[in-house]
Amino acid sequence: MEKAATLGTVPSRALRVAAFVGAVLATVCVILAAALRGTVLAPDFYASALDREHAYDRLYDQVLVDPRTAPATRQLLAQLPVPEAQVTSNIKLVLPPDTVRALVRQQIDATVGYLNGSRSTLDLTVDLRPVLTNLDDLAQVYLGDLVAGVQNRSEPDFQRFSADLSDALRELAAGRAPQGVPRLSLTESQTTAATTALLAAAPADQRQALRPEVETALADGDVATALAAVAASAHTDRAGAAVRQLQETLDGGTWDPATVLAASGNDLRAVHDIRPYTSVGLGLVEAVAAVVLALCLLALWFTGPPRPGRRLMGLAGPLLGGAALVAVAVGVWELLGDGRLVSPSATWPPSLNHLIDDVQDRAHGMLLRTVLLTALVAVVAAALLVVAGRLLDRRQAHAAASWRAPAIGLGAAGLAVAGIVVTPLLTAASAPRLCQGSAALCDRPYDEVAELTAHNAMATTVDRFIGPLQDPDITTQLNDGVRALQLDTYRWERPEEITARLDESDFTAEQKQLVQRAVNTVNPPRDGLWLCHAVCRAGAVALVPELREIGAWMRQHPTEVITFIVQDEISASDTEQAFHEAGLDPLLHTPDADPDRPWPTLGQMIDSGRRLVVFAEDADGPAPWYRNFYRYGMETPFAFRSPEQMNCSPHRGGTGKRLFLLNHFITDNGGSRLDAGTVNARRFVLDRVRRCERERGHPVNFVAVDYATIGDAAGAVRTLNEERSTD
Repeated sequence: MEKAATLGTVPSRALRVAAFVGAVLATVCVILAAALRGTVLAPDFYASALDREHAYDRLYDQVLVDPRTAPATRQLLAQLPVPEAQVTSNIKLVLPPDTVRALVRQQIDATVGYLNGSRSTLDLTVDLRPVLTNLDDLAQVYLGDLVAGVQNRSEPDFQRFSADLSDALRELAAGRAPQGVPRLSLTESQTTAATTALLAAAPADQRQALRPEVETALADGDVATALAAVAASAHTDRAGAAVRQLQETLDGGTWDPATVLAASGNDLRAVHDIRPYTSVGLGLVEAVAAVVLALCLLALWFTGPPRPGRRLMGLAGPLLGGAALVAVAVGVWELLGDGRLVSPSATWPPSLNHLIDDVQDRAHGMLLRTVLLTALVAVVAAALLVVAGRLLDRRQAHAAASWRAPAIGLGAAGLAVAGIVVTPLLTAASAPRLCQGSAALCDRPYDEVAELTAHNAMATTVDRFIGPLQDPDITTQLNDGVRALQLDTYRWERPEEITARLDESDFTAEQKQLVQRAVNTVNPPRDGLWLCHAVCRAGAVALVPELREIGAWMRQHPTEVITFIVQDEISASDTEQAFHEAGLDPLLHTPDADPDRPWPTLGQMIDSGRRLVVFAEDADGPAPWYRNFYRYGMETPFAFRSPEQMNCSPHRGGTGKRLFLLNHFITDNGGSRLDAGTVNARRFVLDRVRRCERERGHPVNFVAVDYATIGDAAGAVRTLNEERSTD
């Protein structure tokens, strides 16, 4: 009898050993498969690695300004005759950050689709047609930047001017930047002669339309503006040819980075090698292993000790064993490999290699974290089983608990398996929430965030303003990182108002007559509301359509907060009606009526949908969202004639306000591109901001600049926000 009982226990012991070993191996398979599925096959995993390494900011701030990258950027720009300094300062016009993010996301989706089996081939072809469409914008900006070589002369020298102008046109026709363009005060006869010479560079069918604008600019000696107006037309054929050349090079507007990787020894073989496992095997292994684990745990339950508490504790062993094996496997993997998919090439710019290394290291670390965290779930499940078993042993007699034993065992096994499978889905890295392009800014109050601010944002080269202060249009400025816009609202001036302004100026009598004749013939008064810079006839953008475009941009970018500071030459009721017609009501944020009350965080404003803040220089209501800026903010002076004059003295708004506007531009009979190159430099901006913050005792919120695409004021603002986020 005893011998029979002993023989009967042998199959039971063998079954228990087999169930234990099976449960350990199944635990390992479930942990690894679930972790890989939550990372390698999750698009947000890759997006998160890029965002956490600030890859997009580093692309512009480090890679694209690296001298070793110049050949690639020049190829991207279709070999347009653009100086290197202009390439680096205007690269965002051709390759906007949103376009880069969209292109990268396409590659991520293509790679993940190939790995999970939803795509049969790994097609990394990049559609660069959005980039090609931006080449014309760059050409216009470049031609506007020709005024960087403007020279001032105290006495008219028409003969030398004519020679210099002819030389400049020859250089332009050859696709080279003129070395210098004179600025002279011209008589009416000289203006006429210069206009005729200049228009000869434009297509014949456009000369008549361009003549009034060119004459008006030359009458004020503004050769640069006149040249920019003509050159935009003269350059069209060359820009078009360059675009066509690039399209041919890129096979109709597409580019396959796989060929570049293959040439550097990175043929993505690893992706192709693991695809059979990720597309079919990974999901199959996880499903089968999960079922095997559950069955093995049930087998251990039914073959375990009579007491249910002991049985529960017996289920903990294989879970701990599986987690330990995973930890050992991770250690071996770390010793044998570096976890990199792409090996940087010596032919690539060092800044690009560093970025690639950092992103791969980040992804590698995130993958290990997910694997170990999933293994930790198995450990926690085992610990809970031990604790539950001990409690069950203490509180329940075996007879009373026997009917519950199968249910307890089944529930314990199910919960353990489900926890391991689900954990990677819940903990796998997702792209962090961004506010103003940064996850760290979501919890920062509005009045503690620095914003790149475009001074006279509507006065652009693209919109053909005479005396522009920005180059790209407003939505492109927003794409380039501008988050606050200084705008001037006007009604079109009447002829008598023009005459009054001319009487107050230094124009000669001949120049006044020429300007009056030109503007009244070509630019008669227009009805409606406009964005102008002092004189609508010198450049104007219709207010309501521009507001609609800004609203459309904001809806396409739901994590951005935008601020307007309006020099309001129209009534508050007209302004309110314009915003209503533009459909901006749902976006408008209403500041607290008490300027001393704390501002909400950017995250709170974004969550509410009310993320457009509108201030006026003069008005204060009656719309609750339309508040006087100087009740809430203070500023520095703005009439600086040279960088050395820039100071931090109190100006409008006094001191002690929660918002701080730093007027950071040079005004010398208009904006100064030459000085913008100096004052918009990152170090210059940071030094002045920090000096003013010390003197005024409050962080700068709005860094207002001319020519925001010149220099790196945007980089300085990012640095300020990064520093504040670590405080």
